[in-house]
Amino acid sequence: MAAVLTEKPTAAPVSEMMNNYVGRVRSGDMGALPSVLALIVLSVVFWIARPVFMSQANFANLFTQGAAIAVIAMGLIFVLLLGEIDLSAGFASGVCAAVLAVLLTDKGWPWYAALLVSLLTGVVIGLTIGTIVVRIGIPSFVVTLAAFLALQGVALKIMDNGRNISIHDDTVLAIANKNVPPMLGWIMWALLVAGFAAVQYRKYTARTKLGLTGETGSVIAVRIAVVAVVTGIAVLVLNGERSRNPELHSLKGMPIVVPLIAILLLVWTFVLNRTEFGRHIYAVGGNTEAARRAGIAVNRIKITAFVLCSTMAAVGGLIAASRANSVDPNTGGSDVLLTAVGAAVIGGTSLFGGRGRMRDAVLGAAVVAVINNGMGLMGYSAGTKFVVTGFVLLLAAGVDALSRRRAMQR
Repeated sequence: MAAVLTEKPTAAPVSEMMNNYVGRVRSGDMGALPSVLALIVLSVVFWIARPVFMSQANFANLFTQGAAIAVIAMGLIFVLLLGEIDLSAGFASGVCAAVLAVLLTDKGWPWYAALLVSLLTGVVIGLTIGTIVVRIGIPSFVVTLAAFLALQGVALKIMDNGRNISIHDDTVLAIANKNVPPMLGWIMWALLVAGFAAVQYRKYTARTKLGLTGETGSVIAVRIAVVAVVTGIAVLVLNGERSRNPELHSLKGMPIVVPLIAILLLVWTFVLNRTEFGRHIYAVGGNTEAARRAGIAVNRIKITAFVLCSTMAAVGGLIAASRANSVDPNTGGSDVLLTAVGAAVIGGTSLFGGRGRMRDAVLGAAVVAVINNGMGLMGYSAGTKFVVTGFVLLLAAGVDALSRRRAMQR
C-alpha cells in the first residue's frame, strides 16, 4: 500500500492525449477549433486574392478594426454563459461614448474623470437591466430589447438630437490611433510568454502533487513555443515600418489598443477560470436550479454579469470613439450589437449557456474583422459582407446546436 501511495504519477503519452482530444471533438466539445480553422482559411483565401491583405499596414488595421467589437463581445460572454442575452450592449456603448464626449468637449473635464463617469454610466445601465430581469422576472430578451430602444433616445438627448461631437483629447485619441514603441512591444511580448510559461508550469506541478495524470514536459514546451512564435511574429510584423513616407512620418509598433485587449483578455480569463465567481457563472449557466440548491447566490451572479456586460460595452464605446475621433447618434448602433453577439458565438460560446471562454470574443471578432476587411479589399459591397457574416454566424450556431445534441446523446 505504501508503495502505491508513494508512486509518482505518470504523464499521459502524446498519442493518448491526441486520442482524448479527438474524442472530445467527436462528442461535441469542439472549443475554439472551428473559429481557428475559419480564421486560417479566410486569411489564406484573402491573401491569395489580394496580397495586400497580409501587408504590415493592413495587419495593424485588422486589430483596430475589430477592437471595439472584441471588447463588447467580452462583456456579452458573461451574459451568454448564463443562457441570457443583452440586446442593449451596442447602444449602451454609444450612450457611454456620448457621455465621455460631452464631458471632454463641452464641459472640459480631464480625460480620467470623464472616463470614470462613462464607465459608471455603464455600471448603472447594467445594474438597472440586471435588477429588472432578476427581481421582476421579465425575460432578458424583453428587458434588453426595451433598453435597446430607450438607449437610442438617451443617446439622441445627450447629443442634442443628432449633433456630432468631436474629441480632441490626446490621451483618448491615442487609444486607437497611436502605437506602442517597438522596444516596449518586445518587453510586453517577453512578459506575456514568461507569464504563460509560469501558468503552464504551475498547472503541471499542481497536477503532479495531486497524483493526477498530466501532460508530458515536451507537450507543455511545444505549447509555450507555439504561443511564443505566433505572438512573436505578430509583434515583429507590427514593429515594422508601415508608413509610405518614413522619412516624413515613421509608423512603427503595435497599436495601443492591442495590449489593452490583451490585458482585458487575461484579467477576465483569470476571473472565469480561477475565481469562485467564474465557477458560479458556469454553474448557473449549466443548471440554474441545481446551482441555487447548491447555495450559489444566483440572483447576484446574474446582476453582476449584466453589470460587467454594460461596463465592457462602455470600454468598447471608448475605443470606437477614439478610432472615429468623434461620437454621433450612430455610435454603437447599426450592426454593432449583432456583430458583437456574432463574434462571441463564432468564437465558440454557446447561446444555450454554460459553455464558452473569454478568448472566444477575440477569435470571433478576428473572424468578423477578417471577413469585412478582406471583402472590402476585394471590392464587395456592404450587403455582400452582411450576407457572408450572417452565413458564418448561422454556421457557428448550427455547429453549437449539433455539438450540444451529440453531447446529450453520449
